[in-house]
Amino acid sequence: MNRRKIKLTAACIMALLPVFLQAAEPEVTAPEVVQALEGTFGVHQGQRRNHIKGSCAIGEFVGTSEAAGYSRSILFTGKVVPVIARFSLAGGNPKVPDAARSARGMALQFKLPQGQLQQMSMLNTPMFGASSPRTFLDLTLAQRPDPATGKPDPETLSAFRASHPDNHAQAQYLASHNPPDSYTHSAFFGIHTFKFINAQDKVTPVRWRFVPQEGEKSLSNEALKTAGADFLEKALIDSTAQKPARWDMLVTIGQPGDPQDDPTQPWPAQRPEFKAGTLTITSASPQKASMCESINFDPMVMADGIAPTNDPVLRFRSQAYAVSFGKRLSGQ
Repeated sequence: MNRRKIKLTAACIMALLPVFLQAAEPEVTAPEVVQALEGTFGVHQGQRRNHIKGSCAIGEFVGTSEAAGYSRSILFTGKVVPVIARFSLAGGNPKVPDAARSARGMALQFKLPQGQLQQMSMLNTPMFGASSPRTFLDLTLAQRPDPATGKPDPETLSAFRASHPDNHAQAQYLASHNPPDSYTHSAFFGIHTFKFINAQDKVTPVRWRFVPQEGEKSLSNEALKTAGADFLEKALIDSTAQKPARWDMLVTIGQPGDPQDDPTQPWPAQRPEFKAGTLTITSASPQKASMCESINFDPMVMADGIAPTNDPVLRFRSQAYAVSFGKRLSGQ
């Protein structure tokens, strides 16, 4: 009997060993992630470490009265709010082709009264590719080019995918959806869960996305081959010079049991939603020397009425953005 107890105890220890090792694993730090981005994509002095290739734009936002019932934010008073925007491609390669199967970003800074700010940093995928900073770090390291080929090592990427199932959903989405033919024909998702807080202090978990009023349009397989390396910026500048581009902000209301701290898990499609406002972009320009170039679009910058959840990726983004921003300011 004693021998059996000893065997069972040993078996339990072996089963729990991965948990102990994971608990003992050092916490990922923001400087560590920024350094990994620099090691994978190189250091481009004075520029962003991620989403380095992008374009600036300006416009305005007008919120709805329905949104005001859920959030007391000044964003939803129905008044015109000036907006500075930045559209971008994921990664730290400033020469990444615009037809690459990578995520696109839309970052917004809302200029509220009395110097208040609301910022949003979104992607054109319904989910993020990491449920923790560790996965994002490991993906960045796995993408590091092999000096012999100039490309990521296939075996290293395969090992990453096998050990990080939380990356699968976004990777599959990007592989099965052609990139948009224009930023103005793409929807952008807030990715994370946030809290709307109304005048009575009622808290509602929400997720949002911005949907183009002209509809979504992707590049065809043939267009992917001929689109060129830098068509997105020109398309954005030219189209907004002819007429404004508009997106509706649609807010989804979370229900009990919906994941709030994992951006890799989309909510069920049948959740109730409402229109919270309309974003209008009136002009665009290259980012060099434009208003958006010096802005750190930290998604944790929020005005009263909108609050973060405990999503570890959301909170870590703020730390990593600060490290990258500090390096940019110092010309590194």
